[in-house]
Amino acid sequence: MRVAVECKSPLMQKSLELFLDKHLSSVKNCDILIRDVKCFDDERCFYISSAKDADLLKPFSKSQLILALEKRYKSMNKTKVEEDLEEDEDLDFDILQKRIESLTQEYQANILKVVRAFYEK
Repeated sequence: MRVAVECKSPLMQKSLELFLDKHLSSVKNCDILIRDVKCFDDERCFYISSAKDADLLKPFSKSQLILALEKRYKSMNKTKVEEDLEEDEDLDFDILQKRIESLTQEYQANILKVVRAFYEK
């Protein structure tokens, strides 16, 4: 989840940047844009305010913020996944089967490497 913060309030801006330091991104590359002013033209907008129609009401804790953002992110991605599934109704399971086989072989090789290293000591 990539988040950008664009607030008029400098205190809110800095607080959100500190809370979300691991998730910060530019406005162009973000999945969610957090603002303290209502925005109508951007579906990525996440509105924080004391108003009843806000996505997150002030005051809030860091955990409340993260949970609300994760919920929004999941709902945004859910619609994208549903659209992709509708387009790709006939999934090619041969590719999936080959990928699973290669991962299984890789996992088996790693386990054998660890066991050999253990017994060679």
